[in-house]
Amino acid sequence: MKTRLTDLLGIEYPIIQGGMAWVATAELAAAVSNGGGLGLIAAGGAPAEVVREQIKKARTLTDKPFGVNVMLMSPFADEVMQVVIEEKPAVVATGAGNPAKYIPALKEAGIKILPVIASVAMAKRMEKSGVDGVIAEGTEAGGHIGELTTMVLVPQIVDAVEIPVVAAGGFADKRGTVAAFALGADGIQVGTRFICSDECIAHENYKQAVLKAKDRDAVVTGRSTGAPVRALKNKLTREYERLEKAGAPFEEIEALGVGGLRRAFEEGDVQTGSLMAGQSAAMVNKIEPCADIIKSYFDGVEEILDNISNKLK
Repeated sequence: MKTRLTDLLGIEYPIIQGGMAWVATAELAAAVSNGGGLGLIAAGGAPAEVVREQIKKARTLTDKPFGVNVMLMSPFADEVMQVVIEEKPAVVATGAGNPAKYIPALKEAGIKILPVIASVAMAKRMEKSGVDGVIAEGTEAGGHIGELTTMVLVPQIVDAVEIPVVAAGGFADKRGTVAAFALGADGIQVGTRFICSDECIAHENYKQAVLKAKDRDAVVTGRSTGAPVRALKNKLTREYERLEKAGAPFEEIEALGVGGLRRAFEEGDVQTGSLMAGQSAAMVNKIEPCADIIKSYFDGVEEILDNISNKLK
């Protein structure tokens, strides 16, 4: 399937794997790239040399294009960007900030730039800064989120910019793919579904929590702090809710989440770990290889379009 996104990135399918901290390792990124999409290594809060090791490891696992997601709130962001510029992965995606100061050096290194954004204003600003495309992420997504839903965010951004737009947040199957293209997107970004892939090295308990999730299980905490996060409800999210309702100080609320994602990912702690996942978790029902997951988003799209056409007759 050819779109502006596949042409831009040199990939087979217009799908990008979300840059999920801890979860998006070299193993997952390489498997997604080998399956025809674009895999991303998540830098998260890791030091620069850890990111360099992950890039080098991915190169031993795939000869396809892959990228790095850089969280600009990280205290190591400057050092990580320098490593990215030196190692030259095909793409850098950014989140939690404005990457404008890095853009000239990234472009000089021949690296494509795709910031994750959650507003029309940010999309316009990024286009003026010279990025290659934007990832418009709706509030249905897992992890750190904005306010607008994918349904209303994506078409507004498509209308506001000329560069390729990738739709993110809430995509679990081929019906979502069709919806994304109907909204005007050039491709999709998928995170939660890839947690339940064979190649993802997350703890089995984390994967099983996603498989067991129901429609109302992906809840948001941290709105009172200005840093909302979506994760599967458990003892940790209930404690977040209690502290927020009690008007606890910002520092106390923030301290509660320190190390939570690592506990879920590495240790399989599904009670006090942060099980970051999007609302699409309720639609994930099996663990499969990344290549099969990718195909499931695109095989049969024509049949869905035919069904739509028949309904409109």
